[in-house]
Amino acid sequence: MKSHIITTITATEMRAINRSAILELIRSNGPISRSEIGTRLQVSLPTVMRIIDDLIAEDLVCHTGTKEWSGGRKRSLVEFNGSGHLVIGLDLGGTKLYGAVTDLNGTILHEAHIAHHRTQCEDSYQLLCAFIDDLLACARSTGLPVRGIGLGVPGIINQQSGVVKLAPSLDWTDFPLRQRLSERYNLSILVENDVNLAAVGELWFGSETDAESLVLITIGTGIGAGVVINGMVYPGSHDMAGEIGYLLPDRTHLDRSYPGFGALEQLASGTGIAARARQALNGKRPLEEIEAFTAEDVFAAARRGEPWAQPILSETIDYLAQTIAAINQIFDPDLILLGGGVSRSADLLINPILERLRGTIPLLPRLGASHLGYRAAVMGSIVQVLRITSDYYWLHKYS
Repeated sequence: MKSHIITTITATEMRAINRSAILELIRSNGPISRSEIGTRLQVSLPTVMRIIDDLIAEDLVCHTGTKEWSGGRKRSLVEFNGSGHLVIGLDLGGTKLYGAVTDLNGTILHEAHIAHHRTQCEDSYQLLCAFIDDLLACARSTGLPVRGIGLGVPGIINQQSGVVKLAPSLDWTDFPLRQRLSERYNLSILVENDVNLAAVGELWFGSETDAESLVLITIGTGIGAGVVINGMVYPGSHDMAGEIGYLLPDRTHLDRSYPGFGALEQLASGTGIAARARQALNGKRPLEEIEAFTAEDVFAAARRGEPWAQPILSETIDYLAQTIAAINQIFDPDLILLGGGVSRSADLLINPILERLRGTIPLLPRLGASHLGYRAAVMGSIVQVLRITSDYYWLHKYS
């Protein structure tokens, strides 16, 4: 039987916990007074003042021009100095690369895209480094400090080592990405699953500010889900939480091997939708035309009412409805979002999915489309880079 040893919190850890709570309160509610911080967090005013002095020294917090009366003297309100620090955020997809220079407030100062990089293995790494070099040059031209680099990768990541254990679309297996980037750049490096980063980005910078638990399903080259519970990514025991592309749509997929893309991905991802369209049109359209088909072409044809596209759309809705029902019942999140390229056709999916599920599960999910789109993973990089460079703790009190 596995035993769990309960240890006490050290004074250093307690200070870090208080620091994290104060910084988060200032970030989300500033400008704010020291006395209000102490009252809301039930932390003594001297402790609040010491921690704020440290945060000001680190330039993470600054004074405002507004002041409050406190004990017969005026003290300035404080606010988060998000505009004083930069983050390089990147989203490395199987076919595209997006990156941006942002500040900690989520303001984008510069962004760049590569639409079809068509690289794999070492070539993908070299392309990535050249891309980072360009973004860093832009960031350093501002004169502001770069706090770190956050990178989203479409695969299974060892969070402790930053090793990409498996990324089929890049042909990376046990690729030591964080180590190699750390040797090249003298900065804090975060390597995370791209969908996990995107889910955190949606939680912090999306419009659904009341959500604390969220699942983001991205549907593009493959299918993945980022699971955020009480503000933190849930990685799973083997860093594979959210790898829903490997779900089995029905029993006919049992006793088969899926060494690369999973069973659900092969049917309901953008790649899978396009493949089913090519199969449906084989022999009915010129080969060069159907080989160029994408999921967007299928949805466009469905909007036009073309008969061949309707069954593909209906089957896709069925597969996604089954997946969303499972996610809703397992995690019971505040919100489920659809992201990735297919989410651009979310209007064809969301209401039909909910109608398929009506009556089949006790409570329909709160289902919507991504608010941040292709920028979501970069926005999540801001959050996670701030956390790894701030001795960050996230606490949740069980009532």
